[in-house]
Amino acid sequence: MAKQHLHAKLDAIFNAHMQAELAGNLDDTLASMAPNPHLVNVPTMVGGQGPHGVRTFYSKRLIGQFFPPDVIFETISRTYSEERLVDELIISFTHTIKMDHILPGVEPTGRRVEAVFVVIVGIEGDKVAYEHILWDQASVLVQLGLLDPKGLPVVGAGAAAKLRNPALPDPFFNEG
Repeated sequence: MAKQHLHAKLDAIFNAHMQAELAGNLDDTLASMAPNPHLVNVPTMVGGQGPHGVRTFYSKRLIGQFFPPDVIFETISRTYSEERLVDELIISFTHTIKMDHILPGVEPTGRRVEAVFVVIVGIEGDKVAYEHILWDQASVLVQLGLLDPKGLPVVGAGAAAKLRNPALPDPFFNEG
């Protein structure tokens, strides 16, 4: 399969899945997935296995609380293979709603968050087979005021800033 065609095919599959999630449409979201899907939000271990587990995850922890209305998805890179795509992105939002997929049990803080995410999406045929989603939970918690960074090697929104501009200075090592 030509590279351009493969990229377009994988983009279309994942974009349809994301549009269904963002629209809050449970049936369309599940219809975009393979027969035995799984989803893992690695930092919180929240997700689902198999059709029932994934349905439960979406209905209880994602649909209606995916991201607040002011969310911005900023793609840094997308990498393709025959059976998966990998997104590196910065997701920015104000924590104004319950978000049990990222912050289980944490009530809205009203604070702004900028976090680096990596989303690994497995594809089977023309469906999403799995999503493995990773982010720096410590940096998110610092931005929400739930973790004091003093004495810890965490930077809050600085991680997203460094990804946008790799020339920013290292906050933990003073060259000179």
